[in-house]
Order: sequence, then structure tokens, then C-alpha cells
Amino acid sequence: MTTPEIIDQIHELIFEDRRISAKSIAEQLGISREWVGSIIHEDLDMRKVSVKSVPKCLNADEERQRCQSSEQIWEFFRRYSNDFLLRLVNMDETWLYNYDPGTKQQSMEWRHSGSPRPKKFRVQKSAGKVLASILGDQDGILLVDYLPKGQTINAEYYSSLLVQLKDILKEKRRGKVTKVVLFLHDSAPAHRALASQKKLAYLGFRCLDHPPCSPDLAPSDYHLFPGIKKNLKARHFSSDAKVIAAADTWLDGQPSEFFF
Repeated sequence: MTTPEIIDQIHELIFEDRRISAKSIAEQLGISREWVGSIIHEDLDMRKVSVKSVPKCLNADEERQRCQSSEQIWEFFRRYSNDFLLRLVNMDETWLYNYDPGTKQQSMEWRHSGSPRPKKFRVQKSAGKVLASILGDQDGILLVDYLPKGQTINAEYYSSLLVQLKDILKEKRRGKVTKVVLFLHDSAPAHRALASQKKLAYLGFRCLDHPPCSPDLAPSDYHLFPGIKKNLKARHFSSDAKVIAAADTWLDGQPSEFFF
């Protein structure tokens, strides 16, 4: 018989050790494991859940910087509330692999009831890959640059991309150029370099601060890149050129609503 005393004892043991097993509780209280499980689920309404992985545990300075950055973005939004998204240009980089193993969901198969589950061996991503720099706004992609083999993105290379972006804005988004362009990129070394910051100021871009370990502030990290990578997963490409062609085809095929 379940009594308030037993429920309280189980509750107390859980508070003392959130990872305690139902078997351990049953042994300590001298009752069945099934009884413990019933009390936990039905009387205490508790479930055992796994932890959620986060990019990094921020220290006090990083937390303060993130708050300041978020307040700055909020202030820009209030100042340009009528056309904030129209002014916004986002830039980010991502690796595209010649072979990226498919997810478990992509490997699902129809099977009869009672049939054994299919097996999926763990496979590593290929060594062949290309770095894509993608710049876009609410209306679509403005510029896609694929880093040539043997080169790295430094301040000089990044500054040249910013100049190309300015020219493309003049050609495709003349209305945006006449306004203050709000430019959002992450805190990569080439982005933070003094030469890059001077080039942004010279081109008339107002840079939004993006604190470290904050991928949720960049739309590409949680919306654009997952779409590209899902399309390329489980596909074998014999060269970087074919990976690039597949990525360009996918980007060109997205409607304007996707980017908005």
C-alpha cells in the first residue's frame, strides 16, 4: 500500500541524488522496483531525462558580454523597427564535405513487425571538404565564396569579400545601400581583425556585436546551414567542384520565403 510516508522517503532520496536508480531506491526502502517506478511516475509525476549539451559554460565576463551584445541588437531593433530586417546582412562560414554520413532518421526503412532493425555502421566524414562563406539577407543569397585550396581566411581575404559584397549591394539592393547596413557576423579572428573592422567602417557597414559561443544569434547557424548539410548528407561527391555545384543548386532552388 502506497502511503504518504513512502512517497516522501522516495522524494527525499531523489532530492539527495538526482541520478539515483529506481533499483537503488527499492533496495534502500525494501520495496519492489515496480512499486518505486509507479510512485515516481504517477504520484511524484517525475521522469528521468538526459542532460542537454550546450556549446560552452560561459564565465562571468562572457555572460556580461552576451547581455551587452543582446542589448545592443535590441537597441538597433528599436531604432530601426520599421525596416530592421531590410537593413540586416548576415555572413558566416561552414564546411561542406565530399561525404558526410547520413543521420539515423535518413536511414529509416520500412520493415515488417518483428523484423530485425537495420544496422548502421559508424562512418567518419571524408577528409575532402571545402569552406563556404555565405552572405545573405531577408531576400536571398548575396554572395557565396568557396575558399581555394591552400588558402586561409585572414583579414586581407575577408576584406576582399566585404568589397565584393558592397558592389553586389549596389547592383542588387540599391535601397539597402542608401540606408545604414546592419552587418552580423561571428567572432572569428579574421572578422575581429583591425583591418577587417576598418574596412567595414570604410564601406559604411554598422557591425552588430556577436559574442563568442552564441550561435543562436546568427540565423545561418540554425536555419540556413542545417538545410544545406541535410541535402548533402549521405551523398558521395568525387571532387570539391561537385560539392560546390550541389550546394549552389540547393541554394538557387530555395524560394524567397525561406530566407525571409
